[in-house]
Amino acid sequence: MGLTLFDKVWNKHVLHGNEGEPQLLYIDLHLIHEVTSPQAFEGLRIQNRKLRRPDLTFATLDHNVPTIDIFNIKDEIANKQITTLQKNAKDFGVHIFDMGSDEQGIVHMVGPETGLTQPGKTIVCGDSHTATHGAFGAIAFGIGTSEVEHVFATQTLWQTKPKNLKIDINGQLPTGVYAKDIILYLINQYGVDFGTGYALEFTGETIKSLSMEARMTICNMAIEAGAKYGMMQPDEITFEYVKGRPYASNFNQSIDWWRTLYSDEDAHFDKVIELDVSNLEPQVTWGTNPEMGVNFSSPFPEIKDSNDERAYHYMGLKPGQKAEDIELGYVFLGSCTNARLSDLLEASRIVKGNKVHPNITAIVVPGSRKVKKEAEALGLDVIFKEAGFEWREPGCSMCLGMNPDQVPEGVHCASTSNRNFEGRQGKGARTHLVSPAMAAAVAINGRFVDVRKVVV
Repeated sequence: MGLTLFDKVWNKHVLHGNEGEPQLLYIDLHLIHEVTSPQAFEGLRIQNRKLRRPDLTFATLDHNVPTIDIFNIKDEIANKQITTLQKNAKDFGVHIFDMGSDEQGIVHMVGPETGLTQPGKTIVCGDSHTATHGAFGAIAFGIGTSEVEHVFATQTLWQTKPKNLKIDINGQLPTGVYAKDIILYLINQYGVDFGTGYALEFTGETIKSLSMEARMTICNMAIEAGAKYGMMQPDEITFEYVKGRPYASNFNQSIDWWRTLYSDEDAHFDKVIELDVSNLEPQVTWGTNPEMGVNFSSPFPEIKDSNDERAYHYMGLKPGQKAEDIELGYVFLGSCTNARLSDLLEASRIVKGNKVHPNITAIVVPGSRKVKKEAEALGLDVIFKEAGFEWREPGCSMCLGMNPDQVPEGVHCASTSNRNFEGRQGKGARTHLVSPAMAAAVAINGRFVDVRKVVV
């Protein structure tokens, strides 16, 4: 019996234990940020332990950082978390992508951008969207604070191997439909728990045709399907992306092994889902989890349980309405899902030469300083600002309410982020998850429109 991509990477990292029970995995890369690391560092101090591999541990500041005046942190808790990480990095010899530095940004963006993220690695971070890095053929997953401390102390982690689920995606994406729509549609169709207990491998001709940035968008939201892991086979697109990046000096020595990282033809998958995207529509969520979404042309569904009833009440919507009926007030273009250069480029094509609708407050937050500088070199900042967008400094921003960027209570926001939970973007905020192109179209039109008719 052949092996899956996940099997091959997993088996290479097992230090102890039998399959079917917890196994001790070696961890190749530990990424940390200011929110989930303070208690773990304090645990090392209390136990008088050293950080096992500071050379495999990298820190960035992202969740709490302001995006207007980045050094003016008014919230006491946010400031404490940021300064604590800066001190911990210094005390334990950890390289930090510090405030204002050229490498600073959202953790799931700086990993790939710097070349730290590579095929075949095991990668962990105290953040649920760590599956993003699986787009490179890595086993990447989010961990809790106690697990962060365990990796700090041992560079290992106990895990039970999941089952394998193949999601085979084929067909050519229609104009105006994107990677974000693929993953939103899958979650809409199969639910927020269809990936629970599985490692997801996204395969098929559609996936092979996507850029690395689009692939990361899909793997980023594996967690929203209930899975800890989302993976894709590394290929020439992957290798070209990694080559030449600052922390990829091992490229020539590693590429032969990377080319072996694929699922064998006779590999066993415990479950298979097939999707043809040829007629896929733009997606819009209407409720309070990513499963509560529809095709743009479809009405919102009837109430089937108390969760639906609560979601409709929170969102101020009713069954039978359509996306175009929603009165929107905010547009957020950012997050570790959709704040890469290609996302900003796609949005800028729609924005160029237009003005933000009078009813809309629109902000653009590049996911990293590298993306911000590249976008400014292309003049994208000018396009957005002339249209009436706010052009911000990098960070997690309005994806979650842990910094000054929040949606006012009761206001509907078209967001390129990954979660639409109650209060996620601020108390009482009403979030609708969409692609960057759809968010840009909302900013100009003041409402949801069929972005397929906007993109040329």
